[in-house]
Amino acid sequence: MTTETFTGVEAPRSQRAPRRGTNWEKWGWIYMRGSGVLLLVLVFGHLFTNLIAHQGGVRAIDFAFVAGKWASPFWQVWDTLMLWLAVIHGSNGMRTIVNDYVGNEKLRRVMVIALLVSSVVLIVLGTLVVTTFNPCPAGANPSQVASFCPTH
Repeated sequence: MTTETFTGVEAPRSQRAPRRGTNWEKWGWIYMRGSGVLLLVLVFGHLFTNLIAHQGGVRAIDFAFVAGKWASPFWQVWDTLMLWLAVIHGSNGMRTIVNDYVGNEKLRRVMVIALLVSSVVLIVLGTLVVTTFNPCPAGANPSQVASFCPTH
């Protein structure tokens, strides 16, 4: 039993009865458009800064470059925002695909929960990396830290 529109395209299977309250699908749709535009700005700004404005292109990107960049709170916020938006944007897109193409309700629920858990783990770990990054940890062996770190 398939439902077809006048164009001959099969309707998605995730048509559920409308509920009262907040329309989360609408807000998800709006989020995807807004985050997509903001991600374009963030990603192209990231690429411009790393590859064009910084002399040497991709060959010049090394540990010292990242350490210098993340020493600035501006770049920490920029990269963290880019991480959060990209993970949530991608997860929401995958959730939409799962809702449209997974017919088994239990499997769909497991896959959506797996998406949620993996997204939270990626956001937490990525945010920790950006915000706690220290290229010169106190008490480290001088032979194992970057050459620009002061030796004590």
